Amino acid sequence: MDFALTDEQQAIQDMARRFAADELAPHAAQWDEKSHFPVDVIKKSAELGLAGIYTHDDVGGSGLGRVEAALIFEALSEGCTSTAAYISIHNMCCWMIDRFASEELRQKYCPKLTSMEMVSSYCLTEPGSGSDAAALKTKAVRDGDEYVLNGSKAFISGAGVSDLYIVMVRTGEDGPRGISTVLVEKDTPGLSFGALEAKMGWKSQPTAIVNFEDCRIPVANRVGEEGEGFRFAMMGLDGGRLNIAACSLGTANAALKAALDYANERRAFGKRLNELQALQFKLADMATELEAARVFLYQAAWKLDNKTPDATRFCAMAKRFVTDAGFTIVNDALQLHGGYGYLRDYPLERMLRDVRVHQILEGANEIMRVIVARDMLKEYQA
Repeated sequence: MDFALTDEQQAIQDMARRFAADELAPHAAQWDEKSHFPVDVIKKSAELGLAGIYTHDDVGGSGLGRVEAALIFEALSEGCTSTAAYISIHNMCCWMIDRFASEELRQKYCPKLTSMEMVSSYCLTEPGSGSDAAALKTKAVRDGDEYVLNGSKAFISGAGVSDLYIVMVRTGEDGPRGISTVLVEKDTPGLSFGALEAKMGWKSQPTAIVNFEDCRIPVANRVGEEGEGFRFAMMGLDGGRLNIAACSLGTANAALKAALDYANERRAFGKRLNELQALQFKLADMATELEAARVFLYQAAWKLDNKTPDATRFCAMAKRFVTDAGFTIVNDALQLHGGYGYLRDYPLERMLRDVRVHQILEGANEIMRVIVARDMLKEYQA
């Protein structure tokens, strides 16, 4: 058991940290304030191989593993949580096409996605089905060599800006076995977008409803076979949950650094804050929780890379633990700053708003508990 990063992993992490420091951190507050989607900066990440991190290299991907992805998103989120999270979603979409689509679709779309000539969105959630994703209603009815799509998807990151939408639709019976996955390009007739959502956080990426009204796409745009879409969506979410957990981890790390800097400078009761034992204990607890979360995340990523039987369980466990810990650490860092932490002059309130949603999306943390308990207890069922 070796907990040290390889030289390659260390170089990858350093590269992502430099990009975060140079391209994300200086602008994060302004992007948040103006709800600006920095597509130009996001596309720069593709030049470093960050648009297809675990996509195969024959279509322009970096061919790395989930541990390396965790290192990258942890580093990127120290610069801007919201922007790092969008890059994570794009990577999930790219991987799903690379992993499950026909060779024709792989060659058509993956090179454009890994270069970010196209950016992408993942469309699973609907206005009436969030945690109960298998209850989705958006239909794709076959008409010759085409599918006709009708329905809506909700809370879609990149909606209206992304060039390609990977969409879970109902092609058959109720439940997960009736769900398929299709690809829809932005300018397809019948595809439209709702107004931008006014959100608490994640303001550097647009979020809106995606509508399909008699939207026709080629049957050739189906990923895999009919009825396989829910499995593809869940497998995509295993990695997506790790990436979002990594975004929480990196944000928490940045918050802890800010808290340490503030405690070293701020004086109260005749002492610097870092000389007060109560605050020393708080900082020690924050650091301990951060390291526990980091080890757990890397272990889950290793299991997903190695396709262990319990990988899905560990992805759910890590997502729940790391995003909860990340929020608590950021909140404690804000509390340590006192009233200043509540001001937009400091980054803590933005960090808090951004990490809060990580406990909800990619499967709410309550659903992570369902996944873990169901998997853990099934061996005891008669």
